[in-house]
Amino acid sequence: MMRLLATAVVALIANAIALLVGAWVLTDMSLTPVAFLIAVVIFTVVAVVIDPLIRQVSMTKAPVLIGSSALVSTLVALIVTALISDGLQISGIGTWILATVIVWAVSVIARLVLPLVIFRKTLAARK
Repeated sequence: MMRLLATAVVALIANAIALLVGAWVLTDMSLTPVAFLIAVVIFTVVAVVIDPLIRQVSMTKAPVLIGSSALVSTLVALIVTALISDGLQISGIGTWILATVIVWAVSVIARLVLPLVIFRKTLAARK
């Protein structure tokens, strides 16, 4: 249970950082401060739900796409978040593509680094 909670906390923080970086880097991507938390929660929930589904479909229907399933999941999560939340707005095909890549890349990096920072004491105690 604690591992699930820790994973959820890391995912929320990583996605928050990724969305902030995407909005900061891309001029056609905006994220309002008021709806930021709602957008992060929606994005994270959609990403967690849709990622296993897309992986499963790609494994059975198109094994070549397994490597890009995380990017597709990120794109779907961005689309759903933009549709549901007023806090995230992305305009232009190029911005959608760049937003997908940036949010995915920053999220991956943050998910690798954050556990080392957040759970430093726990990891040290295990050693």
